[in-house]
Amino acid sequence: MNNSYYETLDENFIQALNLYEQDYSHEQLLEFLKGGNIVQRQIAALRLETITSSDDAQILLSNLTGQDGKIREAVSLKLCEFMSDKSALEYFKTQTSYDIFLDAIIDINPNICRNVISAIANLKSDKTFVEHFCLKLTDLTLSLLDEVEKIDFREKKYKTNKSVFKLYWCLETVYEFWDKIDYASLKQIILRSKGVNEYTIREKAAKILSYGFDDVELDCARKELQNDENYYVSRYFL
Repeated sequence: MNNSYYETLDENFIQALNLYEQDYSHEQLLEFLKGGNIVQRQIAALRLETITSSDDAQILLSNLTGQDGKIREAVSLKLCEFMSDKSALEYFKTQTSYDIFLDAIIDINPNICRNVISAIANLKSDKTFVEHFCLKLTDLTLSLLDEVEKIDFREKKYKTNKSVFKLYWCLETVYEFWDKIDYASLKQIILRSKGVNEYTIREKAAKILSYGFDDVELDCARKELQNDENYYVSRYFL
């Protein structure tokens, strides 16, 4: 790597240190989130202490997708904190937020996926969120299954892995919201996922089936995965 790379790292470190050492008002941190550089947005997200309005929530969420990974991950961490607070949670209850959450659960960074799923789990009891989000989650999962079922897993391509990665996190979200999803759609997702020739996807199917269902077809699927040659799949039934 050339010297300019290390000079940039040094500059970013010094800037981050200065941002941490200075006191900023709530409004100043929001301004950084609206128009700052990568370091400023990242530090502003981490230093934000409260969400006081829907506008605050939207400013934070506008940095959850389409930004540098450092910013997205910082925002996802703060979402876990703010959305576990019932008073702050109310400010995230907008359709715009729900669509951003759907994009964020299939981020390329698994930490972001994990954080966002944990954050939105706090909205399980909100009927409006559940109806909007779970319908779109179902459509996205089925669409990704269409893509993944066409894959020749003997070929290793980035596009292929990307589709599998997205499906993996959609299924993890389905696991979290399984009882909020239309049963016929849930059943289709499980039965199709358990047949995918990629163990990480079958693992998620097994995880969902571990809840237990009074259904003949799903019981057969459970027995099939119980005898799967991959330990990470069969472990859910040990």
